[in-house]
Amino acid sequence: MCTAATYKTKDHYFGRNLDYEFSYSETVTVTPRNYKFDFRAAGSVKTHYAMIGMAFVQQNYPLYYDATNEKGLSMAGLNFPGNAVYLPKAAGKDNITPFEFIPWILGQCATVREAREKLKKINLLNEDFTPELKLSPLHWMISDRDESIVVEPLEGGVKVYDNPVGVMTNNPTFDFHLTNLANYMGLTRDEPVSRFSQELTLKPYSRGMGAIGLPGDLSSASRFVKAAFTKLNSISGESESESVSQFFHILNSVAQQRGCCKVEHGFEYTIYSSCCNTDKGIYYYTTYENSRITGVDMHKENLDGKELVSYPLEKGQTIKMQN
Repeated sequence: MCTAATYKTKDHYFGRNLDYEFSYSETVTVTPRNYKFDFRAAGSVKTHYAMIGMAFVQQNYPLYYDATNEKGLSMAGLNFPGNAVYLPKAAGKDNITPFEFIPWILGQCATVREAREKLKKINLLNEDFTPELKLSPLHWMISDRDESIVVEPLEGGVKVYDNPVGVMTNNPTFDFHLTNLANYMGLTRDEPVSRFSQELTLKPYSRGMGAIGLPGDLSSASRFVKAAFTKLNSISGESESESVSQFFHILNSVAQQRGCCKVEHGFEYTIYSSCCNTDKGIYYYTTYENSRITGVDMHKENLDGKELVSYPLEKGQTIKMQN
C-alpha cells in the first residue's frame, strides 16, 4: 500500500511513500521533451512536456509510479486492488492503458484544470504491458500548486473527486476517506478542553493529548487520517531545506517498517519516499536503508533530448561519524 501527499510553503511539493513487499529496481528517470511515446491505441507523440519521477524502465519505456512535469503538474499511481476496473477499447474515447496514463496526462497538461478536460474522454484499457508484466490495479492523484484531484477507474466508469485534503492512500474509494475524517473532527493540536461531564474536573496530564484517538496502525483508512492530520497541521519555514525536511517528516508519520505488515510473499515496507519540488523540478528521495535525502534536478539534464536519463537509487545507508 502507499501514501501520497502535497505540501506548500513558498514552493509546492508533491511526493509519496511506496509501500510494497519487493522492489522492481526502479530509478529516478527524466523523460525529455522529444522522447517518443508510442501509445498502444492513441498513436505516437513525438513532442511533449518533460517530466521527472520514479519509474521502472522496461524496453526503454518509463513505467512511472509518480512524476512531475516541467510545468509543475504531478501525478502518482497507488494500489487499488478489488476496485480498479479497466475496460476494452471504446469508440470516441482516448483509449489509454494504465501504464501510459501518467505520461499521457503529464505530457500534455500543465494544470489540474487541463487534466480535468482530458479526463472527460479517458478510457483506461485492460491491456498488459507484456504477458509477463501484468497491469496493476491503481487509482491516481493529480496535483498542481492550487488544487488536487483523485481519479478512480470504477465499475461504473472513471470517477474524478476533488481532493481538498491533498492526501491519498488506498482502499476503500476516496469518498469513504473524506467521509471518515468526520470521525476524527474532535482531534486538535491544542491542549484539550474537558467536555466529559460538568460533574468532573479533568485536566491533561501530558502534552499532545488533544490528538488522542489519532490512528497509528498501517491500514489505508488510518494512514489517510494520520497523514491528513499531520500535513494539515504541519508548520515549517519556507527555505528548501526546511520545506523538504518537513515533507519527509509528514511521509515518515505513516511509513511502514519491515516486519509489521505480513503479506503473502513477505513483509510490506516503505521501499522509498519521494518529495518533488514541483516549481524547481527537483526530485528528492530516501530509501528504506538510506535515510539520507538524495536529489536529482531535471533542469540539469538536456530536456530537449530524445533519450531517457535514469539514476539508480542510492540504497546504502550513509552515516556521518563526529568523533
